[in-house]
Amino acid sequence: MPEAAQERQLNELLSRSMVDIYVGPDNTHWILHEKLLCHHSPFFRKTFYSKTNSTKSFGLPDDEDAPFKTFVGWLYSSSLPTPHEEADLGILFDLYLMAEKLQISALVQDVLQVVREWYKYSDTYPGLRRVQYIYANTEDGSPMRHMLVHSVARLLVLEDGIPKHWDKALRKNGQLAVDIIGAIQAWRLSDDVVPDARDDPAEGEDLVDGEVEEAQGEMETDVEADEDQTVVESPREMKRHDSMQVEKKKGEGLVNEVGKMSLQEVPNGITNGDYGTLH
Repeated sequence: MPEAAQERQLNELLSRSMVDIYVGPDNTHWILHEKLLCHHSPFFRKTFYSKTNSTKSFGLPDDEDAPFKTFVGWLYSSSLPTPHEEADLGILFDLYLMAEKLQISALVQDVLQVVREWYKYSDTYPGLRRVQYIYANTEDGSPMRHMLVHSVARLLVLEDGIPKHWDKALRKNGQLAVDIIGAIQAWRLSDDVVPDARDDPAEGEDLVDGEVEEAQGEMETDVEADEDQTVVESPREMKRHDSMQVEKKKGEGLVNEVGKMSLQEVPNGITNGDYGTLH
């Protein structure tokens, strides 16, 4: 990000020289003070102070009227509208992207502060849609991206689980997941506040162990009950039992034969690494 321009009084920047800015697909016409505009924006300084360019007009066809109007208000008043609900953040995010594009450091910081304060005082966190929008339109190192990622990292750490929409997004966007992990590492948490799975079993592990022990106890009880019972087989059941014993012996013989086979006799699908059916 470029360095913030040295603070100047508004009256010092309202020169007689004006420039024409055309915004959006409808070419909305704005007439602004050249000195004021160029003081805040290196982008416009290069445009209007270039020795090879004598024009006093410039077009921004890809930008929207609403955020540019908000920018003009900030340009002459150094203030931004206060959001009253989450929907009001939309124009501020658009304004932020415009500020990065036009390299207006002071506006970047002001928008960032307003957005940060809204999430803080409303006791909410950035939604997935907002985060994805900023990720799609900023580069690594963007202050807004940094703030959103660190906020989401805190949200996920404090949640009991990962919300489904975040789970899906993190699986699809590996960079977002990596950045969240990096944000958590940057906190430099002390050892005593981070659980260590190498010590005592975690709560989830205790639950699993308890379930296993309970299941094993039930199995042992069932076995003991079976041993205490006297089973009387009918002639048909005895014949079926004898048939099963014969089949079992045949199966054991087949297993012994397979055990004698060399690796060269194993099907190619397994030796070529197709182990999916074995698991």
